[in-house]
Amino acid sequence: MGRYALLILPSANRVYAEASTALTVAELQAFGGSVLGGRIAGAAAATIGGVPYVTFTADRVGAGDAALLANLSSVYALFRVEEEGSDGAAVLRPVELRPLDRFDDDLMTIQKYQGKTNEQFTKLLLNVTLLASGFATEMLDRKFAVLDPLCGRGTTLNQALMYGFDAAGIDLDAKDFDAYAAFIQTWLKRKRVKHHAERGRLRLDSKVAGRRMRISLAADAGDYKSGRTQRLDLVNANTARAAEFFKPETFDLVVADAPYGVQHGSRTAAKGLARSPVDLLAAAAPAWASLLRSGGACGIAWNTLVARREQAAGILADAGLDPVDCEPYLGFRHRVDQAIVRDILVARKP
Repeated sequence: MGRYALLILPSANRVYAEASTALTVAELQAFGGSVLGGRIAGAAAATIGGVPYVTFTADRVGAGDAALLANLSSVYALFRVEEEGSDGAAVLRPVELRPLDRFDDDLMTIQKYQGKTNEQFTKLLLNVTLLASGFATEMLDRKFAVLDPLCGRGTTLNQALMYGFDAAGIDLDAKDFDAYAAFIQTWLKRKRVKHHAERGRLRLDSKVAGRRMRISLAADAGDYKSGRTQRLDLVNANTARAAEFFKPETFDLVVADAPYGVQHGSRTAAKGLARSPVDLLAAAAPAWASLLRSGGACGIAWNTLVARREQAAGILADAGLDPVDCEPYLGFRHRVDQAIVRDILVARKP
């Protein structure tokens, strides 16, 4: 058995940095059980040469394994740990990592605004949801279709685009819709990414239900010319009506960072700004579930101080999904600040 050491990507967020080791262990275990055939064992925090790592053992990390591990949300570098010399000092031999990323990383990092979800956590949430789906082994080959029904200013949508996936988002906040629409179009133009955008009113039953922006794009000009494009579809409307905006069983993954009930709120037409995400989840989960393909997965991040895990799991179960209540999917609870203890709940569609 070989020993490997994963160096964690530094985080500008101090609190998240403190939690990142434990989160990386849980994420690594999810990769191991879902797409690496259980060949990874003993994932744990370790210190080598005074630097913190996450280490694990495996018979061998081949090119295919490394291609998967390259997409861990907090991976900075991966090494094989060897011992050389009479003193037994550890020697770290780099393992080449080639992530799925199609675009420059400033697609994820350039936006700065109050309440933005940490980019590493957004990637973690998307990864964990994908790994729980029936399509996990196709991570490197399938163009997944991802819906964020509470997309805000598009962090999850951007991560999906980074992976080469199709992305769709819904948000009720007109300011967030306008801010993200302006950002993504400016970014695509500045990076000279081939794309075509359409924007206008969204009509249902001859009535205006909101606004919509659709973009087709490709990282490679040749792909764009031949029609091998990615799709971005953004809707400014009530997420509880999601099933009216998209066809049934259209998406492989539904990924949402639910309102935390502190700096954020769950808006409903009847109640205005609600403090708890429970009502929002209960109203919208059936529509979200109807948009998932069989074998798809729904991943929700939420503040456990305003909603118990059992409540959220019950709502998803009532919507026809099967919550995943086993390790390592129970290992993602972590503190964000004094008022927010965040967790991830994943549920599969039979």
